[in-house]
Formats: sequence, structure tokens, C-alpha cells
Amino acid sequence: MWNYGLLPSDVDLLPKVGKHTVLVGSILTIVGFVGIIFPLFTTLATISFIAWMMLFGGIVAGFLTLKTNAKDWLGWLKTFLLIATGLLILVDPFTGVQALGLLLVIYFLTDAFASFALGSNMKPSTGWWVWFLNGVFSVILAIIFLTSWNSFAKEAWLIGIFVAISLLMDGLTLLFVGKKIQNLEKD
Repeated sequence: MWNYGLLPSDVDLLPKVGKHTVLVGSILTIVGFVGIIFPLFTTLATISFIAWMMLFGGIVAGFLTLKTNAKDWLGWLKTFLLIATGLLILVDPFTGVQALGLLLVIYFLTDAFASFALGSNMKPSTGWWVWFLNGVFSVILAIIFLTSWNSFAKEAWLIGIFVAISLLMDGLTLLFVGKKIQNLEKD
């Protein structure tokens, strides 16, 4: 979907792909803009989605354990943990926001480490500094999330903004790709 090399080879399919890509891109762009305007709502929607997915996963894991090996205590443990965590996040979104914030700190620090390693491996080559700059920004983002970790409002605002920007960028990318596909069909 995101790769130009994956454009459909069937010329008759191009109008559908272009039209639907522009449609989805438009929807994601609008959702991204709304998310930027209402970051707390975006965070709560994200946390709720994660909680419901955990509940659904727990129910499915429990059903699978029941049907395949009802004596499998690890299967029941997984079921219990998924359902309990999903319910905890739904009942107390603050916990979910803090957990997601901590996961983002870990992600940004890992990204920074990888960027610094890649930049140092590329150092004599052109563009090595871009990876170092990416690493510096990742460390800054990790510090921002870490310093706001005990403040629900700051953490929720940051998560909402990041999710909204991600949706906005995905939407704009799809709009760009969809327009390119539509231009291909005109040629």
C-alpha cells in the first residue's frame, strides 16, 4: 500500500485504487486535524481502542484454551492478564496513559540508540549527521515524555498529539500517492 512498486499492474484497477486511496487519505487527514484540535479525546480514544483489543484478545485466548487444552494454565494466565489489563485500562484510563507513555519513552530511547549506531557506522559517508540528528530528537522526545510521566494532562496531551500527527501524516501520504495514481491513469 505504501510502496510505489506495489502499484497494481492491472490498468483497469488503477482508477479504483486511486479513488479509494484519496478517499482514505482524506478521512485520515481530517481525523488527524481533529485529533490535533482535541488531543485529550484522541488519547482516550487510543487507550480505549487498546483496552477493547486486549479484552477481545483475552476472550479469544480463553476460548482457544478452553477448546484445545483446558488444563493449560499458561493459556488461562494469558487470558486472565489480557482481560484484567483491558478492564483496568477501561476503568482507569490514567493507568493506560501512563503505561503507553512509558512504552513511548522506551521506544524513543531505542530509536535514539539505533540512530546513533547507524550514524556512527556511516560517519565518513554523506548524510551520517542526519541519523545523529534523529537520535538527538529521539532522546529529547524521550526526556519530554519521561518528565511528564506523572502528569496525566501532559502525558495525555502528548500522546494525543503524537497519534493525531501520525494520522495526519498517513492521510497526507495517502492523498499524495492517490493523486499520483490518478495522474498515472490520465497518462
